[in-house]
Amino acid sequence: MKYFSSRGGMEPQDFSEILLEGLAPDGGLAVPEFYPQVPLSVLESWKSLNYGELAFEVLKAYATDIPEADLKALTTKTYTKAVYGTAEITPLRELFDGIKVLELSNGPTLAFKDMAMQLLGNLFEYQLARTNRELNILGATSGDTGSAAEYAMRGKKGVRVFMLSPLGKMSAFQRAQMYSLQDPNIFNIAVEGLFDDCQDVVKAVSEDLEYKARQKIGTVNSINWGRISAQVVYYFNAYLRTAEKIGDPVSFAVPSGNFGNVLAGHIARQMGLPIRKLIVATNENNVLDEFFKTGVYRPRKSAETYITSSPSMDISKASNFERFVYDLLGRDPKALKALWQDLAKEGQFDLSQDARFKRVEETFGFQSGCSNHQNRLDTIREVYSRTGTLIDTHTADAVKVARELVEPGVPMVVLETALAVKFAETIEEATGQTPPVPAAFEGIEKLPQRVVEMPVSVDQVKAFIAVNTGL
Repeated sequence: MKYFSSRGGMEPQDFSEILLEGLAPDGGLAVPEFYPQVPLSVLESWKSLNYGELAFEVLKAYATDIPEADLKALTTKTYTKAVYGTAEITPLRELFDGIKVLELSNGPTLAFKDMAMQLLGNLFEYQLARTNRELNILGATSGDTGSAAEYAMRGKKGVRVFMLSPLGKMSAFQRAQMYSLQDPNIFNIAVEGLFDDCQDVVKAVSEDLEYKARQKIGTVNSINWGRISAQVVYYFNAYLRTAEKIGDPVSFAVPSGNFGNVLAGHIARQMGLPIRKLIVATNENNVLDEFFKTGVYRPRKSAETYITSSPSMDISKASNFERFVYDLLGRDPKALKALWQDLAKEGQFDLSQDARFKRVEETFGFQSGCSNHQNRLDTIREVYSRTGTLIDTHTADAVKVARELVEPGVPMVVLETALAVKFAETIEEATGQTPPVPAAFEGIEKLPQRVVEMPVSVDQVKAFIAVNTGL
């Protein structure tokens, strides 16, 4: 399997080569030359596999330059009861009205990002060791990517993590998870702006190819193909445990900010998984909902981006959206590049009159919806009163939208984002209940925190990395 840039300006590369990279040299994203196909007969044979075995079967089609024995050892090492607290790794639980919830928050940082990040940490360590290299990871987080990356990379040989987060815009629990880490290879930078500002800085640093090479910069943001491919696995796992018989349709509702989580579902569907609908659920920052309903993609400026009670979705520029539009345009890098040039010049693009826009739902199965703070409160309250379960604010966004679009006879799986404790203030507002704190995190908000505050400045971030790497 070879990888190309969505914008056409990169020579073909192997999985291991793009694993340690962020943006392609031309500013695009790495995309596979094709989507491997999984026939229903093969899917049937996967029903008996545990999660680690299933991960190996899915990923070996993408990581073809890693010896299969090594890849299997890595997936087996990653997906264990010791790491995720349950042998099922991603249990499914019934909710109501034809909706199930896929538990993705059993990992070390209580968020779905652990599902891919734990594997990525092991893959990075493996690849760096076999090539005798070091890596300085530069990332941006709106809440959960940062802690998942830091917990996956802490103590890893040859790896440092520089994580940008928006100052004061995450929950207290999210901040404590990241900033309380004292590992010498972990560096937290709180940026005086929003997540989009943090993401823009990361992209700007990555586009400075000379600096990127000198400082050995890589990324764990959802633009990293290794993360996306690992997330594909839990769609297959959920389907195999939801469909009454292989071939029956199943729909998924996904809380969406940077578009990586639902993109993994799109990839699974392109591989032949019988997904009927992929539901994109947004909060008040409804850029993606607007596109899927109208064909207009209009990212907001920082001043127009809302700070909400589902903060990990307070994003107006969805980095992974480019990979979907690449497919929508028939995997044509010239067309994609032209469209993104229009986006840079005009601040938006409009596909409403383009015949290909019909493919969004007809070919790719996408629908969308959005919710607000009151919707989240109502949904959290109803789920608790009917099931006794507390769900987090992002999962509540997806449950709300899923209920509007669920079809009779077609199971709807909502992808859980995080445990409720990460957003305790809103949970208490909705239910009057204080979410239980896992024993490993009791008192975390009172621990000393190690973080550097910084304005939105590419130059200052570059200087900080240089000083702390000695390069």
